[in-house]
Amino acid sequence: MHRLSRRSVSTILRSTGSASRYWSAATAVPLSDSVVDGEAKFRWYSVSTTGREIPNKTKQLNLKHTYFLGTRYESTAAESDSSSSPPSVGEKYEYQAEVSRLMDLIVNSLYSNKEVFLRELISNASDALDKLRFLSVTDSELLKDAAELDIRIQTDKDNGIITITDSGIGMTRQELIDCLGTIAQSGTAKFLQALKDSKDAGADNNLIGQFGVGFYSAFLVADRVVVSTKSPRSDKQYVWEGEANASSYTIREDTDPENHIPRGTRLTLYLKRDDKGFAHPERIQKLLKNYSQFVSFPIYTWQEKGYTKEVEVDEDPAEAKKDEQDDTTEKKKKTKTVVEKYWDWELSNETQPIWLRNPKEVSTEDYNEFYKKTFNEYLEPLASSHFTTEGEVEFRSILYVPAIASTGKDDIVNPKTKNIRLYVKRVFISDDFDGELFPRYLSFVKGVVDSNDLPLNVSREILQESRIVRIMRKRLVRKAFDMILGISMSENREDYEKFWDNFGKHLKLGCIEDRENHKRIAPLLRFFSSQSEEEMISLDEYVENMKPEQKDIYYIASDSITSARSTPFLERLLEKDLEVLFLVDPIDEIAIQNLKSYKEKNFVDITKEDLDLGDKNEEKEKIMKQEFGQTCDWIKKRLGDKVASVQISNRLSSSPCVLVSGKFGWSANMERLMKSQTVGDMSSLEFMRGRRVFEINPEHEIIKNLTAACRSNQDDEDALRAVDLLYDAALVSSGYTPEDPAQLGGKIYEMMGMALSGKWSPPPEVQHPVSSQPGIPEILEAEVVEPVQADEQK
Repeated sequence: MHRLSRRSVSTILRSTGSASRYWSAATAVPLSDSVVDGEAKFRWYSVSTTGREIPNKTKQLNLKHTYFLGTRYESTAAESDSSSSPPSVGEKYEYQAEVSRLMDLIVNSLYSNKEVFLRELISNASDALDKLRFLSVTDSELLKDAAELDIRIQTDKDNGIITITDSGIGMTRQELIDCLGTIAQSGTAKFLQALKDSKDAGADNNLIGQFGVGFYSAFLVADRVVVSTKSPRSDKQYVWEGEANASSYTIREDTDPENHIPRGTRLTLYLKRDDKGFAHPERIQKLLKNYSQFVSFPIYTWQEKGYTKEVEVDEDPAEAKKDEQDDTTEKKKKTKTVVEKYWDWELSNETQPIWLRNPKEVSTEDYNEFYKKTFNEYLEPLASSHFTTEGEVEFRSILYVPAIASTGKDDIVNPKTKNIRLYVKRVFISDDFDGELFPRYLSFVKGVVDSNDLPLNVSREILQESRIVRIMRKRLVRKAFDMILGISMSENREDYEKFWDNFGKHLKLGCIEDRENHKRIAPLLRFFSSQSEEEMISLDEYVENMKPEQKDIYYIASDSITSARSTPFLERLLEKDLEVLFLVDPIDEIAIQNLKSYKEKNFVDITKEDLDLGDKNEEKEKIMKQEFGQTCDWIKKRLGDKVASVQISNRLSSSPCVLVSGKFGWSANMERLMKSQTVGDMSSLEFMRGRRVFEINPEHEIIKNLTAACRSNQDDEDALRAVDLLYDAALVSSGYTPEDPAQLGGKIYEMMGMALSGKWSPPPEVQHPVSSQPGIPEILEAEVVEPVQADEQK
């Protein structure tokens, strides 16, 4: 039994004495039914009937005059004479609004797509059936004429006519005037003013059904609309007729018995010339599948069908004569297979919404099949979540995490991915949102959301910002994180590795954009580290591996694992066996800076000044400053404004020096990224990169030699050039880009020339006098020198 929500019950009770907000329409075209002995023959039949009656003699149905939906045609025949009961003359009513502005509002402002007219009219028909079903609980006489509750759609593609019939509550004459004149009574100016006031006040613009817009969406595609309606509380059937851009409409009593319906409303649309394509049965089927597939009442469409049968074929006279002469041949009748066409009703929404079923009764295969069909996917999702939210906000939802990312490169910055399909009372509303239901960093999550009381705007296509939407968004985001957390805790580690490869950047973006959910995002992040260069680790794993005396989480941002591993900033940390996270993705550093801490452990960039490794020795630092303070001042004087200060480093062990960034400025990696921006303006952001600190390693041989030079001769040119080269080398090794690479190259070449001078040159050769005769070596006579004692020399 269908259960109505408390809001639905109260709405129906308020409208019991007046018309439903359903405004269907019907045709005034005479009907042509099966003729048996001169009488039109039709019958109602139950929508639960599964059998199909195939007529013995079926002819092509003339759709031009066949629009009595709710009947089952046994066969077709010639058109019946409809002139026996001329229609009565109706009363004319003037619209109380500027129709030109009204139609312009509907066509150009309220609806962005013409095809939603069918959704609106089907929704109205469903409302009329809902109201009848509710009222029949206390008044069973309302169902005496026909018990079936269904919606039927018939098309005439040749003439561009669509007929929609429901067996709902119907309307009396006064209800026709009240309902279909609602927007006229309110006035276009008042309608626009109400929209403006509601928007300015920040109220929920829940205006559906308050101004008759659902019915008037028919004029998006129709030049003329005819409504034929019969209320079970009235013995008469009335016809409402209006045209697009007309200043009036007519209401009259329908006196033609052939047009009478037992109960309900029949709406006939005479389409515009450019919109006659909507009258094709295939087009109607497609729109029903997209928008109204999950309406709780059966929807039948009038479809052409066929069945095969064998028929006899007339023989050729020559072949027949030959067969007569051949007595031995057994004579057989020749037949052929033909397809017999006929028209019949076909159920178009037999799929039950999977989200309305009990999750315990739905298998994983059912969820995966629904996912593939709904989102045109071929791979099964990594995870799914089926849940119902009750309380102040009630809705049902099924969410999925895809197996792979979309092929679009802009999905991470484009929230309009059409991944969330919104339904209201099982009627599809839209899948084009701008972050109302999901933040853009979770735009990869796919699913359906169905609610009965969403604050939609008058066209149902735009979700309004309200407290209800914010609550829904918060709960949907929470369920999405639960799904992702389930993947991360899976025994199969490859599942989360696959997820991270596809959607890791989305979660890092969430660190920047969604401060409220930092506690949910942080456990899902993965990074390489100095102790895990092949496999990514989580922050939980890092915290578990921390040293007892370690207070902070250390990280370094670089362009690759190789450069991060070889940086001089790691030297002392590796000696102390402290793990350092490698942030090699451009978005990593910004994400970590927005997180600030995890489990009360602060994130510390090891490339920034004032690094505390937990081993400070104030006495030793005092001694070092006294010993090398003069050297630091000398180097600072030489480098000038290139550095903010020169200090003794506690992070170096094998390198002579390093260049660190200011505590609140850009790191070398961030400065490189900002320079690479297409429209980056470094001049306006110079203050972010201005402070750099030059740290020296007093235990290194180069620093000791420079200290000696500082004490002996501070103006020595070779020592000053060595300081310049030392700074340039530290600039490169620390990840910065030198301002004059050619000048740096010249300094390196000069130093190389000095270091390599004569290192591999051969020793000088002994020169011999040349012989007078070529080819004959000259013979030299040796002179014998007698040794002389020193005291004998005079």
